[in-house]
Amino acid sequence: MSAHPYAGLWSTDDGRIRHRLLPDGRYDEARGDREHAYRGQYWVEGDHIEYLDDTGFTADGDFIDGVLHHAGMVLRRQSDSTTTTDERTRHAGTAS
Repeated sequence: MSAHPYAGLWSTDDGRIRHRLLPDGRYDEARGDREHAYRGQYWVEGDHIEYLDDTGFTADGDFIDGVLHHAGMVLRRQSDSTTTTDERTRHAGTAS
C-alpha cells in the first residue's frame, strides 16, 4: 500500500498534541506525556479527515493550506526525526 499524502506526524505548535497518521489508515495520538492516548482508524476524502478511535469515538478535521484543523486545534506536519528528538528532550526534562 502506498503512503497517503497526509500520512506522517502532525503536532500542535507546543508539541502537546501529536497525531501520527500511519500509511495503513491507522492513527496514534499522543497527548502531553501520555503516548498512545488514542488509537484508531482514519479516512481522508479530499482534504477532509474522519477519525474513529478504537473505543468508538468519532471526530473529524480538515487540511487547509497544509495545516490540519481538528477539534479547535491547529496541527502542523512535523519531520519524524525532529519531533522524536524534541519529545525525548521534553520527557528527559520531566523525569524524576
